[in-house]
Amino acid sequence: MSILIKDTTREERERIVAESIGNINGSCDGCMAGLADMYQDYIDGIREISEINMAFRAHYESGVDGPEKKSCGYM
Repeated sequence: MSILIKDTTREERERIVAESIGNINGSCDGCMAGLADMYQDYIDGIREISEINMAFRAHYESGVDGPEKKSCGYM
């Protein structure tokens, strides 16, 4: 079964997102509702899931800084 916008109805896309995310009301910190909102463009037929996921990964920061380079290595 294809999950592409061209192959699905709005109702099918809503079901796909709901089944993929799980119980969005079960989280007490409210983060799951934000996750569901992230896929609204897919439900509305604007962007594919892959586009949404790529945009999310492009803006993701781990919060872990890498090692700082103190010199070029030549002394």
